Amino acid sequence: MKPSSFRLSRLTAAALALSLFAACGDDEKEPTPQPQPPPETPMYAAVAQTSVNGASTSYVVLTDKVDLTTPLTLENAIEISGRALGSGIAKTGSLYVSSSEGADITRYDLTSEGRLERKTSVSFSGRGVNNISEYQNQFQFVSPTKAYYFDGRTSQVIVWNPTEMTVTSAVPVAGLAVEGGTTTFATHPVRSGNLVIMPVGWRTSNTAAVIKRAGVIVVDTTTDSATLVEDPDARCGYVRDGVVGPDGMVYLGTEAYGAAAYRVAGGSTPVPCLLKFNPQTREFDRQFFRELSSFTGGGTTGALLPGPQGTAYLRVLNANYAIGPNTSARTVASAAEWGWWQLKLDTLVATKVDTLPASTGSTFLFNAADNRVLFTEFANNSSTTNFRELTDHSGKVAFSTQGLAFSFLQLR
Repeated sequence: MKPSSFRLSRLTAAALALSLFAACGDDEKEPTPQPQPPPETPMYAAVAQTSVNGASTSYVVLTDKVDLTTPLTLENAIEISGRALGSGIAKTGSLYVSSSEGADITRYDLTSEGRLERKTSVSFSGRGVNNISEYQNQFQFVSPTKAYYFDGRTSQVIVWNPTEMTVTSAVPVAGLAVEGGTTTFATHPVRSGNLVIMPVGWRTSNTAAVIKRAGVIVVDTTTDSATLVEDPDARCGYVRDGVVGPDGMVYLGTEAYGAAAYRVAGGSTPVPCLLKFNPQTREFDRQFFRELSSFTGGGTTGALLPGPQGTAYLRVLNANYAIGPNTSARTVASAAEWGWWQLKLDTLVATKVDTLPASTGSTFLFNAADNRVLFTEFANNSSTTNFRELTDHSGKVAFSTQGLAFSFLQLR
C-alpha cells in the first residue's frame, strides 16, 4: 500500500469513528426539560372602609389582579377598627397600616404563599399624635429606612424608619395652624429632586368654608427640614393639588372641594385658581395667576391631577347639576357629576376628554402593573368604590370593592 493511501485510510477510519460516535449520541434520549417557575405574579393590597351606625371598620384585601368581574370579597380580609390607611413603597412586599383609632403603624410583610404576615409596630403617640386618618399619601417614603408622616393636627412632620420601625424625629412646621380652622393635605404630594412638596388646604372648623390662603410644606430630604411657604398675595384657597410641569415648575390648583364651595356659596369664597411655585427658589410666582374656569369655558373647575407627558387633569362639574339652598360643598364634590379635561402644561390649553365618564370630583389615582393608572369613584351612596381605567381614557371599571377605598398599593 502506498503511504499516501495509508494516510487516507486512517483519516477515513477516524472520520467514520467520529460519525458513529455522534450517531450513538443522537440515539441517546435528550434530557427532559425542567419546568420553569412561572413569573412572579403581581399582588395588590386595597384598604376599604365600611360604616355601620356611625362605627367604621376597615378591611385589608389582597388581590393578584385588577381586572375582575366580581367585587373583591372581604371574607378573608384583615379587619382593622376605624378608618385604616395602607401605605409603603411599591413592589417591596411591605404594607404599613394605620388607623383613625390610634397612633400606631403596623408593618405587614407579604409571604411567599401570598399572605400578609403581621410584624412589628411603631407609635407616634410620643410625638403628640392621637390618631391617624385622612389620606394614604400623608405618608411619604424616601427610602426603606426613611419616611415622613404629615400631621395637620399637631403641625409637624414626623420622620421615621420603616425598616427598624422607630421614630427618628419630629419637625414642627411654624405657621401651619389656623385658629378656628382645619388643615388638610394633598392627596398627591409632589416630588422634585430631593424635595417633598406637600400642598396645603385650609377651611373653617365650624362651617367648612374655604379659607383664602395657599401654601406648601417643603421638606428637604437631605436635612429633614420642613418649611411652610405661603403665597404672599393669598390669591385663592384650598390649593391642595400639585403637579410638576415640563419647565420644572410646580403647578398648584384648587381641589374639587374648593371649587364646589365656590359654586355653592360664591360671595367671598376664593375663586378656584392655578398658581405656580418654583422649587429651586422655593417661592411662588407672583406674576402667574389663572382662574381654573378660564381653561374650561367658564365651568365650575377644580382639581389638578397628574397626567402623562407634561399634562394634568382638571375636573369640571356638570353645568346642569342642581344646587339647592341646603346643598353642601361636600355633597357637590362627592357627586358623580364631574367630567374630565386634560391640560397641557406647556401651552396651558385644556381639552375635554369625552371618552371618560363623569365621576366623583374627589378622586384618587393609583398605579398598577403595566404602567396602568386607575382612578377611584365612590358609588352607591359611598357604599362601593369603583377603580376605573384612566390610562387609555376608557374609564371602564377594572374592579370594585365594598366600602370606601382610600388606599391601594402594589406589593409585588
